[in-house]
Amino acid sequence: MSDHASPTRPQRPVFRNIHVSQIVSYRLPPAGIVSILHRVSGAVMFLLLPFILWMFDKSLSSEISYEQFTSAFAHGVGIYPGWFLKLVALGLIWAYLHHFVAGVRHLWMDATHSVSKQQSHSSALATLAIGTVLTVLLGAKLFGLF
Repeated sequence: MSDHASPTRPQRPVFRNIHVSQIVSYRLPPAGIVSILHRVSGAVMFLLLPFILWMFDKSLSSEISYEQFTSAFAHGVGIYPGWFLKLVALGLIWAYLHHFVAGVRHLWMDATHSVSKQQSHSSALATLAIGTVLTVLLGAKLFGLF
């Protein structure tokens, strides 16, 4: 190869790992955000599994325990006020809905073998929008807005 060909070739981009100080300014694509939130939502559901089991037990054991369950969200339990329990339940609602919608997105991409950059971008935006809208609707129901 001659030296004359090298100045005419465009420079190839150099990709380097980012430093911890650059994390705030680094802009992830929507598919990356969905991927990270999918992992976060799975971890949230796993860590709050005792709370989920408590809610399940209290809601199905008897009529008296169901009354205790509903009053916990109105008046609280121990040191935790009712609004805090509702906020934790809202976090669980978001975690479940986002994890479910992102899982359906992955299943759809696997079934159709469609992994183009544009489809990944649009399906990631749809996943974020659908998960957020469903969370807002169920959160409004949880907090008694309708």
